[in-house]
Amino acid sequence: MKVNVILSPNNVDDLYFNGKTTVVIDVLRATSVILKALDSRAKEVIPVSSIDFAMKISVNSHGGQTLLCGERNTQIIEGFDLGNSPAEFSEENVACKSVVLFTTNGTKAIVKAKYSEKVFIASFNNLSTLAEYLVQLENDIEIIASGANGIFCLEDTVCAGALVKLMLEKKSDIQLSDATNASLVLNEKYGSDIKEMLTNCEHGQILKANGFENDIEFCSIVDNIPLIPYFADGAIKLLKDEILDSNANN
Repeated sequence: MKVNVILSPNNVDDLYFNGKTTVVIDVLRATSVILKALDSRAKEVIPVSSIDFAMKISVNSHGGQTLLCGERNTQIIEGFDLGNSPAEFSEENVACKSVVLFTTNGTKAIVKAKYSEKVFIASFNNLSTLAEYLVQLENDIEIIASGANGIFCLEDTVCAGALVKLMLEKKSDIQLSDATNASLVLNEKYGSDIKEMLTNCEHGQILKANGFENDIEFCSIVDNIPLIPYFADGAIKLLKDEILDSNANN
């Protein structure tokens, strides 16, 4: 079993992921929001890579059961139902609805991984649950740190390192790429106080300047949403409990 961390989605093309098992991380805030939405009983989250495509899906929906959500430069997009703050994705707002989500970095990274055999979604909120499942799979893993506009960002790489650290605690003989070892080093340095790291990183500073301190607080909580979102057939849903139980018993 080998684990590789991709420090920016721009480092590879779409076909690189063909047949692979992939994990996508965008701590601030897309993957944290996806977890919150599914925890609030959203039917599904549909990630899109452009605002135009998001609006096209919304126009073709019927019955008011689809929400158009997302951000541009941290702010809700004009005409959208919700932005990209976890608090907006309450059960009252999203239960039983399809959430079409566009974000500057995270949803683009998810869509880029579409040729993968399996795609999972991670943030600090679900690390332990996902780590245990990935070790059970025993597949080689590609972890995408979504970054910021194609550039490396600290928080996603630290989260990747935290995920790998938990996997190593369960399976010590995992092969690690150079980038994965770098993520472990960064997690060792910055992972002891996640909230401080998220507040002081570049994107955290932007969110703070725009009044999103509560988002940083939520995104820093570890293991508060023990769920595993997976992306298949254009939508993100929860891995079913019976699949988890079956793997645990094998």
